[in-house]
Amino acid sequence: MERSVTWAESAADEFDAAAGYRAQTSKVYASAFAQEVRAASRSLRTMAERGRVVPELGIPTIREIFVRNHRLIYSVADERVWVLAFIGGPRDFSKAWHERSRGVGS
Repeated sequence: MERSVTWAESAADEFDAAAGYRAQTSKVYASAFAQEVRAASRSLRTMAERGRVVPELGIPTIREIFVRNHRLIYSVADERVWVLAFIGGPRDFSKAWHERSRGVGS
């Protein structure tokens, strides 16, 4: 079954910030990073269950895959995947998750 993939605005903002940060030093690296993230996101259309359950949350429908040093966190529903967050690996998960749910920071 193929699902649609939709990014939450906060997750898209986090992705844009990460790509923008990379573009400051290398537009080529930023482009490759963006392509890799987009490909990972598209892969969720048919392989959403491949990601692991987010250990800090323990909710079976909220999963994550890693793209380089970022966590692409998403929720799986019957016909849709919602990308909820795109969190850099070094960031404190609890703080980033809380900020995302309040719409603060990136």
